[in-house]
Amino acid sequence: MTPIELLNTTEMAEADCLAIASGIPGIDLMEVAGRAIAEAAERLATSGQIIVICGPGNNGGDGFVAARLLRAWGREVQLGLLGPVSVLKGDAAAAAARWAGPLLSLPELDLRGAALVIDALFGAGLARDLDGLARATVERVNGWSQGTGRPVLAVDVPSGLDGTTGQVRGVAIEATQTVTFFRLKPGHLLMPGPERCGEVKLAQIGIPDRVLDRIAPRVFANAPALWARHLPVPQRDGHKYSRGHALVVSGGAWSSGAARLCALAGLRAGAGLVTLASPRPALTINASHLTSVMITPCDDADELGGILSDPRKNALVMGPGLGIGEATAALVRVALKPRAGHRALVLDADALTAFAGRACHLRDTIASSGVSVVLTPHDGEFARLFNAQGFINESISEPESENETLFHSRLERARNAASAMGAILLLKGPDTVVAHPDGRASIGTDLPPWLATAGSGDVLAGMIGGLLAQGMAPFEAASAAVWLHGAAARAFGPGLISEDLPDMLPTVFEDLYEELGILS
Repeated sequence: MTPIELLNTTEMAEADCLAIASGIPGIDLMEVAGRAIAEAAERLATSGQIIVICGPGNNGGDGFVAARLLRAWGREVQLGLLGPVSVLKGDAAAAAARWAGPLLSLPELDLRGAALVIDALFGAGLARDLDGLARATVERVNGWSQGTGRPVLAVDVPSGLDGTTGQVRGVAIEATQTVTFFRLKPGHLLMPGPERCGEVKLAQIGIPDRVLDRIAPRVFANAPALWARHLPVPQRDGHKYSRGHALVVSGGAWSSGAARLCALAGLRAGAGLVTLASPRPALTINASHLTSVMITPCDDADELGGILSDPRKNALVMGPGLGIGEATAALVRVALKPRAGHRALVLDADALTAFAGRACHLRDTIASSGVSVVLTPHDGEFARLFNAQGFINESISEPESENETLFHSRLERARNAASAMGAILLLKGPDTVVAHPDGRASIGTDLPPWLATAGSGDVLAGMIGGLLAQGMAPFEAASAAVWLHGAAARAFGPGLISEDLPDMLPTVFEDLYEELGILS
């Protein structure tokens, strides 16, 4: 099972240093890394010439080791180096000294007869845009691969990809496969990183897991190992009231479908009861489509306040199809009034857009409410809420330059927003990020593209509400819902529409319970 901890470039450098300080020679780590690369190269190209392109740092040192081993195994190898060998230092210089074959400059490499190119130019710590010969070499390798259909194997991350943000530094290798070491980096999961990495293979090179105690990583791949111990599981002695009561607020008759999707998803996610608070003009259409979801009239904020006076309604989802006017903002303010008992609130879609330009107001209302809040914007809603003039917070300030805009990752935007708002922030997308105000974050993996369909986000909001109703902590509930949402889409496959997602959850839960050993 792939470890869930993700290390940014600074943390990975610290892991290397801690391993070396513990008595493991750096050259030994490099030798193991190079062997992992060479073995991957053998699998990708069982015959033919292999070209290894090395840079001036430790990434290039890994490439020298791989080239030496491949040559010793009988493979024909060309090795090219960016710059003179005299610039290599430390372990990279030691690895280069062990290479007995010809050493070419990058322009001297002849790619025409190659079966595979190993990209060992730059690793995850690249701190600037590629230019000059490095950029020309990356473009040349990409053109060769596209023209021939032959594979490229990247070391650590494809050269030109920022390992922390997943952003492209001007240009980046388009790899068939990437071999990385010890732990994945956020850039392997944050778009467009996955598109450049190809298949990612994780190799353990001898860095002991105990270094993580010192590093204390705060970012994780979103997988059951992150939240499974918090997952509510129905018990033999349980009953519907012990599994919580979720409330979903519906929009008007012509936009009520979103709330119905949300309510059904809350039930499928395990809430014992779900009630739909419906405007009276939409009561008939809601009632005609729902059976297991209860319905209660709710025309305005005053009526919602009366419904919420019942403390048993412990989770509330607002926003899908609700409308973006002041009436919606008033409903949110009522939902955030302090009340007896604990309540969790999911604000999605229109409930967020209703506060565009007034994020400070929403932040202050959340802070005084005592309510656990999950905000679930997509990129457009995020921009409307946080980039509007009037939201003053240094952690989400305007970038100082175009370059800063490019490399301010979705991960950091979500973490900054969660910290500023004092709420869980779920930033939806193909690499959905869930961020906690304390800095913890999860990044979604393997989220199928067919989730990009109308109503999919409404289902996700309802699933979060269903888990919250059962008492799951908000960060874990949001992360689990993202994973379950993706698993449901994978289980259904292409052709998915949003109504299919709740119906796939029983299968997903059964498989998950079996995997976790808790199948009842």
